[in-house]
Amino acid sequence: MTTPGKSPTGAAKADLTKVGAAKADLTKAGAAKADPKKADADLPSDSQAAAARRGPAGPGRFMGGQGTEKSMDFKGSGKRVLGLLRPERTLLIGVLLLGVLGIGCAVIGPKILGDATDLIFAGVIGARFQPGTTKAQVIDGLRAHGEGGVADLLSAVDFTPGQGMDFDAIGTILLWVLGIYVASAVFGIFQGRLATKAIQLASYRLRQDVEAKLARLPLSYFDKQPRGEVLSRVTNDIDNIGQSMQQTMGQVVNSLLTVVGVLAMMFWISPLLAVIALVSVPVSVVVATKVGKRAQPQFVQQWKSTGQLNAHVEEMYTGHTLVTVFGRRRESAETFREHNEALYEASYKAQFISGIIQPAMMLIGNLQYVLVAVVGGLRVASGALSIGDVQAFIQYSRQFSQPLTQVASMANLVQSGVASAERVFELLDAPEQSPEPAMPEKPDTVHGRVAFQDVSFRYDPDKPLIDDLSLKVEPGQTVAIVGPTGAGKTTLVNLLMRFYEINSGRITLDGVDIAAMSREDLRSGIGMVLQDTWLFGGSIADNIAYGSQGATREQVVDAAKAAHVDRFVRTLPDGYDTVIDDDGAGVSTGEKQLITIARAFLAQPSILVLDEATSSVDTRTEVLIQRAMARLRTGRTSFVIAHRLSTIRDADVILVMENGSIVEQGSHDELIAAGGAYARLYQAQFAEAVAEVD
Repeated sequence: MTTPGKSPTGAAKADLTKVGAAKADLTKAGAAKADPKKADADLPSDSQAAAARRGPAGPGRFMGGQGTEKSMDFKGSGKRVLGLLRPERTLLIGVLLLGVLGIGCAVIGPKILGDATDLIFAGVIGARFQPGTTKAQVIDGLRAHGEGGVADLLSAVDFTPGQGMDFDAIGTILLWVLGIYVASAVFGIFQGRLATKAIQLASYRLRQDVEAKLARLPLSYFDKQPRGEVLSRVTNDIDNIGQSMQQTMGQVVNSLLTVVGVLAMMFWISPLLAVIALVSVPVSVVVATKVGKRAQPQFVQQWKSTGQLNAHVEEMYTGHTLVTVFGRRRESAETFREHNEALYEASYKAQFISGIIQPAMMLIGNLQYVLVAVVGGLRVASGALSIGDVQAFIQYSRQFSQPLTQVASMANLVQSGVASAERVFELLDAPEQSPEPAMPEKPDTVHGRVAFQDVSFRYDPDKPLIDDLSLKVEPGQTVAIVGPTGAGKTTLVNLLMRFYEINSGRITLDGVDIAAMSREDLRSGIGMVLQDTWLFGGSIADNIAYGSQGATREQVVDAAKAAHVDRFVRTLPDGYDTVIDDDGAGVSTGEKQLITIARAFLAQPSILVLDEATSSVDTRTEVLIQRAMARLRTGRTSFVIAHRLSTIRDADVILVMENGSIVEQGSHDELIAAGGAYARLYQAQFAEAVAEVD
């Protein structure tokens, strides 16, 4: 197993399946150990690195100058969001069927209530006339007395003179209505349950897809993305997608079904009134479309600003001590205020603009309601419709406009969800690392023979870093790599681990091209200990045993003793069972580094990569560790990136790198005698350390 000092990114890609682990591995650990911006400054300049950590330039801070970013493809992204639900076809069919049943019950209710109203009105009218006459005689009598309007009105009423209200019939109708509405509610409950299950399963799969994508992304992606920005997409944006679907999908389905059902009932009752009611539809669509187009860019900016704010907060939290020591709290607070204000402005505009839709739709609905009431009243007066039908139609007109208003009011949720979806899809569509070979090769036995053959590499296509580098390392050799910052020392190790792919040439391990090996096979025999340590949330014993599955407590303790961890662990209240978080709270920086060294001791890898592995321990402990690591290196190939004398003098071969090339190589004594670049570096950096140690 790979034994990271700060959990190598590649190893975690093979081993971790949790978003939190992927986050720590691919962003925190990867940036610290394999990111030359921190280790060797091989990437672009400090200003560019700082810009990458800050994220995209923030928008203007004032309402008039707020920069916005248009939706990349609202229609396409919306379809893709719906595509997330495709595997849940069965559940969605159930949602649709239950919706049809529930809305069908709800839609037929007003018509039945209208019949009850007609019965009541007929009873009231019938009780006013003497029994023994017919309806036709009553109407003719009214016309004969010049009351033609009343006669027209009563012609649409099914009454019997002398007969009052039929309470049994009215009661039966009301019981039917009650049963229908109860059934509608039951169908709605089951529909909501199925819809919730479908949406949560879709969100579950989306998180899985994002997690798997994080494991396939190259390290260069995380070099260019602020950690908080990535986390915001994985957490905030996915949560927002799920919440948006949860709050809108069922409602949209019900609204569409309601519109169809209500429209059918309206045409059944009165085609004229139905046409009048339909006049409001195109007006509503135009209003919703126009306002929605203005709101969508603001939702995109809102979630972009959220990512920038999260990136800044995460960076300032993890670097709180550094910010405090260098007196940059005021600048940090000012940057936070700018990001917070940008988020406020984008959120305010998005919610305000989208919020206009609902009152506008309500206004259109009220105008439609008035128009229907006036025309319906005239139709009743003319005897073309009964009072119950008009009452039912007015209820339907309300039911018809209400779904349109609800759908319009959900525009902000839909737009917000699609804006978040675009950010998640952007991550899912990011270029991945090169695929594993179809038929991976691997050495029969890993001895540790490493060869670089005419290797060329560059981070930026326009800025060469390593050109035509060749190197051979025999099994069991300890190779120290030294040189000034930016020389390519850490890059050399990153290429060996395939954290980055070379542009040309080849690297072999025991004669096998590492490009033909799977990353897991390659990294399973390599252990890394870095100057930037990283620990998991868990016990100290678990951290030491990470990378060595099945290790016993006795083996853990032996490794801890070899790395001089045992002496301070036993002073802790719970010893090896002491729980620490991923920041290593409760143990010092030097103690964290010793734990990562113990991790390497326990894993017993074939190849060791040590990047300033003892930079945080005191000189006496370093000497003891170096002696223990000398035993660990016996029979193993070791690459030591070093600035400190104790890791260099006993190396079998010292490589001196400048500008991506090996300018000198040999033993310590040979290079000192040569009086070249190493001797100058030695005089500049190591003379005082020699005096202290000796």
